[in-house]
Amino acid sequence: MGKVSRRQSLKMLMGGLTAVGLGSSVLGRQVLAATVVPSENSALIVVDVQNCFVPGGTLPVKDGDQVVPVINALSKHFANVVVTQDWHTQGHASFASAYDGKKPFETTELSYGTQVLWPDHCVQGTDDASLVKGLELPQAELIIRKGFHKDMDSYSAFFEADHKTPTGLLGYLQERGIKQVYVVGLATDFCVAWTAMDAARSGFKTAVIEDACRGIDLNGSLAAAWEAMAKAGVERMQSGAILS
Repeated sequence: MGKVSRRQSLKMLMGGLTAVGLGSSVLGRQVLAATVVPSENSALIVVDVQNCFVPGGTLPVKDGDQVVPVINALSKHFANVVVTQDWHTQGHASFASAYDGKKPFETTELSYGTQVLWPDHCVQGTDDASLVKGLELPQAELIIRKGFHKDMDSYSAFFEADHKTPTGLLGYLQERGIKQVYVVGLATDFCVAWTAMDAARSGFKTAVIEDACRGIDLNGSLAAAWEAMAKAGVERMQSGAILS
């Protein structure tokens, strides 16, 4: 495929939300009401709160750093916390720099389909890939590193970009007896949404805590993500339901 705009590239990524069999229709909004008390069978999944994705990083999400205090407060209410990190090799297949003549936000065809090419980001062992300073999750027992296979990208915490190669998170949660997951982090309309939808289709009761996330929201991507998540049965809530 040829050169496309950043907005077109992000729209292609939103197509991945329907690639698992979930189309967009009328915007749905499922909101958890009243006070929510996470049980021992609940887990908080903190997605990609890394230097890369906050202001000053290589792929910053606007106001991405503002999720940190909210996530810290939420985590105190969970016995089970999982953290994810984008963790790419040098010369990763998702990097434009890995291809002669390619630029960020152009595309290429890989074995699993069309891959949007990104600037080099979240390279293993670099400060860009580190968790944001100030993120306090002492009870987190697992870090899922995704996108570390050199020839395959990964947005979801559950499966790589081919929608079938597991990260191991599903088995971990099942073995721990987890029944419900709450997803927070960056960015709402991509890695958070892909993670939430994979959680729901894997049988977990799933909620996204909206104010503990930030979205990119280009070309309608945020609204499209909420539509697809609602259609998948993902609930949408605010942190106040837990923190109040």
